[in-house]
Amino acid sequence: MDVFGKALADFYTKGKSDILWLHNSYSEPEEMPVDIFFRDEDEMPPLEHYALSRCYGDVLDIGAGVGSHALVLEELGHKVTAIDISAGAVKIMQQRGVKNALVQDVFTTTEKFDTLLLLMNGIGLTGTLAGYVDFLQKAKKVINPDGQLLFDSSDISYLYEDLEKPSNHYFGEVSFRYEYRKKKGNWFNWLYLDQGTLTHLAHQNGWHCEIIFEDGEDQYLARLKLIS
Repeated sequence: MDVFGKALADFYTKGKSDILWLHNSYSEPEEMPVDIFFRDEDEMPPLEHYALSRCYGDVLDIGAGVGSHALVLEELGHKVTAIDISAGAVKIMQQRGVKNALVQDVFTTTEKFDTLLLLMNGIGLTGTLAGYVDFLQKAKKVINPDGQLLFDSSDISYLYEDLEKPSNHYFGEVSFRYEYRKKKGNWFNWLYLDQGTLTHLAHQNGWHCEIIFEDGEDQYLARLKLIS
């Protein structure tokens, strides 16, 4: 059940929604503000502004949500393909005017692009360290020569200041599920990468990695290019 898409649809059509709860594997449920997905350009944080300014060529916006970043990129003159696995989100993207919005998993993508963009910790959709490595291999097949990966992530070590880090998996591998109007979606894996782990695995799998922006609050923007 696309409870996330239902919350987005309510907000888009009514200007408000009930509380969207985000259950997690490490603490108590948290309220997820739905309006954050509908931010206009002026409301986006500096990291996202910087990421959008560094995009070039044809862009694949992965996990595009309701298309806020895609719309800015189109205004900047980019050809954008915006994909999300939430049919509800994609419908809203189309209604908001995103020219090419598709219900699609990145692992089924076959076209090639100059920039692969994943914002709002979009790399989290890879779920696990193994999933991140699989994604890096898939990206090689859908990126043009001299193309780039742009994504942000966070070091969530701070969550474990008073907790013991998990011993059976990487501490940045967590699980979430959405709850909206007392209906719960399925659990899904989500990944937060510290800079050292991200860079190490990138190099191991044929990518040069540089950290091009840090917000001072454990969140950063990474840029990866294939090692020639």
